[in-house]
Amino acid sequence: MGDVEVRSLVKVFPGGVRALDELDLHIEDGEFFALLGPSGCGKTTLLRSIAGLEEPSSGTISIAGRDVTRLSPGARDVAMVFQDYALYPHMRVLDNIAYPLKIRKVPRTEREAAAERIATELQLEGTLTRRPAQLSGGQQQRVALARAIAVHPSVFLFDEPLSNLDARLRLEARTFLKRLQRELGVTTVYVTHDQAEALALADRMAVMDRGLIRQLGRPVELFQRPANLFVASFIGSTPMNLLPAAVAGHELVIGRHRMPIPPAFRGSVREGDDVVLGARPEYMSMVAAGSHGAFGGKVTILETLGTHTLVSVEDDDGVRVQVAVPEGEEPQVGEPASVAAGPDRAFLYRAADGELVGADTGP
Repeated sequence: MGDVEVRSLVKVFPGGVRALDELDLHIEDGEFFALLGPSGCGKTTLLRSIAGLEEPSSGTISIAGRDVTRLSPGARDVAMVFQDYALYPHMRVLDNIAYPLKIRKVPRTEREAAAERIATELQLEGTLTRRPAQLSGGQQQRVALARAIAVHPSVFLFDEPLSNLDARLRLEARTFLKRLQRELGVTTVYVTHDQAEALALADRMAVMDRGLIRQLGRPVELFQRPANLFVASFIGSTPMNLLPAAVAGHELVIGRHRMPIPPAFRGSVREGDDVVLGARPEYMSMVAAGSHGAFGGKVTILETLGTHTLVSVEDDDGVRVQVAVPEGEEPQVGEPASVAAGPDRAFLYRAADGELVGADTGP
């Protein structure tokens, strides 16, 4: 197996587009690591650079202590699973799985025996004589995984492998993939734009934006303490409330509202500072209408999320705050409401640069 070391990696495409900007990253041996970010952030370019499908403009890439920056993809000891699975349509499932071994000139009987063994482990034994077009999306995904496993690589590289599956099958495949990686112990780099997928799968993750890593850490760290407004707005199944505010004494002035400064940030801001209050809907609560230190308005929208309902409260200036309330405790649309942020679950970000107040935000 092996770790992955990226140092000062730069990738500039024709036209001056800087997809990777002096990127540094270390992925531990056996780690499940997720690269998360919106389209165009550089995550797939980084994955393809590790695979050898993109040549860096500068910088180095090492796998298991070996510099692979200028090596061909086949010499890097990696296996990649693509978004569209990239199966050979004219080949049987057995031949698709065994193909990487054929390239390595493994004898036919040996490679077919290995393919059959892996297929059985992935519950594909009844599909070996079929063509990819005769398989379901979930089966095609497992064939692509089996083909990657067949070569016993040092590193798995996954480029949004679940995005073509329907919602229920995606959840099942996610659990299966996590268990499989744990059993194999292979270092895995997983690209996705789905933050729920990254949070569920990764041991650690990096949130990328415009070729840079904006925050790096364990999923729980990124969810509970986003280092900047970009990560705060990107991570979370319901968007974080982000309210521009000005510091006045021990309070934040948010339009016509006054809310207390979260205790952890009181010593880090000064009178008149422009900040942004961040609080997740899950960590806000409904309080009595007109309560001091709360955001007040009228209920405008109710969105059922199953065990919770997402309540939108809007003031006369059009400023909106969302709060998650338990099933059965929903207010009525149109009635007055006030919302308070949990003091230990709220954050302040500098309005000037979007970074967390008082925090070292380096990756």
